[in-house]
Amino acid sequence: MKTRKIPMRRCVGCMDTKPKKELIRIVTTAEGEVKIDLTGKANGRGIYLCPNTNCFITARKKKAIGRGLKVEITDQQLNQLFEELANYAGQDS
Repeated sequence: MKTRKIPMRRCVGCMDTKPKKELIRIVTTAEGEVKIDLTGKANGRGIYLCPNTNCFITARKKKAIGRGLKVEITDQQLNQLFEELANYAGQDS
């Protein structure tokens, strides 16, 4: 039996490469909306983050989220993403 290749992605916060299923995808849609993509298959440009708040805080300081998505992100949008990420991740640190 052939072994399947595991897709790897890089977290924009800690810059570690991990399996795609262990990371959370943040996507920008054609309408310019920035949201968390729980399926990992939504259309649009996406970035990946580890499911912990430390990586989000690091990515926010480096402005890696906006740069990776190639859009301007307001503090309000970042705060909303942080709340969604905290709910999804269960406040992992």
